[in-house]
Amino acid sequence: MKEASSRLDRDSGSATFALGVVLVALGSAAFAIVFRGALSALFGAAAGAHDVVSAMKHFPWWLRVLAPALGGLAAGLLGMLVTRSRGGRGVGEVMEAVVLGKVRLPMRVTLVKSLASFCAIASGGSIGREGPLIQFGGACGKFVSDKLRLSMNDARRLIAAGTAAGFAAAYNTPFAAVLFVLEVVTGVVVLEAILPALVATVIAVALTRAVVGQGPIYGQRSFQLEHPTELFAFAGLGVVTALGAQAFMAVLSFGERAFKTEGLRLPWRPAAGGVLAGGAIAFLPDIAGNGYEPLNALLNDAFTPAFVACLLAGKVFATTASVSSGSPGGVFTPTLLIGGAIGLLYAHALTALGIHLGVPGGYALVAMAAATGATVHAPLMAAVMAFELSGDYAIVLPLLLATAISTLVSRALRRDSIYTAELRERGVGWELTLEGRILDPNALKPSLPPSSRNSRP
Repeated sequence: MKEASSRLDRDSGSATFALGVVLVALGSAAFAIVFRGALSALFGAAAGAHDVVSAMKHFPWWLRVLAPALGGLAAGLLGMLVTRSRGGRGVGEVMEAVVLGKVRLPMRVTLVKSLASFCAIASGGSIGREGPLIQFGGACGKFVSDKLRLSMNDARRLIAAGTAAGFAAAYNTPFAAVLFVLEVVTGVVVLEAILPALVATVIAVALTRAVVGQGPIYGQRSFQLEHPTELFAFAGLGVVTALGAQAFMAVLSFGERAFKTEGLRLPWRPAAGGVLAGGAIAFLPDIAGNGYEPLNALLNDAFTPAFVACLLAGKVFATTASVSSGSPGGVFTPTLLIGGAIGLLYAHALTALGIHLGVPGGYALVAMAAATGATVHAPLMAAVMAFELSGDYAIVLPLLLATAISTLVSRALRRDSIYTAELRERGVGWELTLEGRILDPNALKPSLPPSSRNSRP
């Protein structure tokens, strides 16, 4: 009897967890669809445009400055509502919840943060929309697990599944979404995390594609190697992109220190960042938003090298002003644009030196992945993501090579990724080994329980 009762409890628990995976996937996808649809509707109503870059080009110069400032101010005001709340701090908070079981992802905080992100993005701030979508997916996992009264272990699995669903809904890249959870969030291959993430990703992508549309979001590409020796050029691109990505992260850190002054607090700090970003957007409207629109043109090699150099410098400045000042949002898509610009400039530089190369757009695509791998230390996810974004299988070998080299160089120059650096500042550090994650006791806050020290979650 006890055995039958135990089996019944397990079956009931499995069915409840399966229901939770479906609910989290549907919720994450629905939120992404509404978020993206609301942005498009706003741009259409304000300027008769389909995207933020077109809207900014339609506005007079003074409105290009004013709009990001007002968006930053609104984000700052909303940020004041959750300043004293614990949790809701982006991908780093999701990583901490899944790996350490320190689950603090309150839905109220997440929704307020998402609204703040919406204000900053809609007004032209140079940030990505993937941040709120990923964070909502994780918070949705926590919310559903609470409502279904699941165990802590199941809650962590649902948070991981929701994170994958949010990522997939943002980029329409199901494989990369699962790899994001494995390489960035969990750091280890665990079937307990893979299977729910796979199912949630399928549901979220299917729903998103049914509403938003199918196909690679950067269009089908057909780049290819001109000759096997061109792999040496792509290897060099991996080194150059790693240096560029490290410089970008250093500028972001400098911006954060510059904005942390006593006289500049919420809500004025994000507003000041909006003014700075808006000043750059007034002269170069292509740097508004997350960078999706100019990145498409980069892959088509539609810009002159001089303009690409201006685009690169302007995007770094505007993103630093927006992100470092406290406007909530992601840096994932801006990093793709920065990497693409570096790749295109690299290709034109080698061509000017008399080195015969393939299509410059192929170097932009590979550098997108290399820059992502260098910043988040997830080379496989970055390479697969670039492949899924473009649908170009012929470029797979350069993608893998350049991304691996870029990540290797980046790790040698800087111990932490952009996410683990945030966690280490908060007193949570770990190392990835063949045995899994090993917590760094020197980085732990005193508040962390002694039983967690030197553990391998």
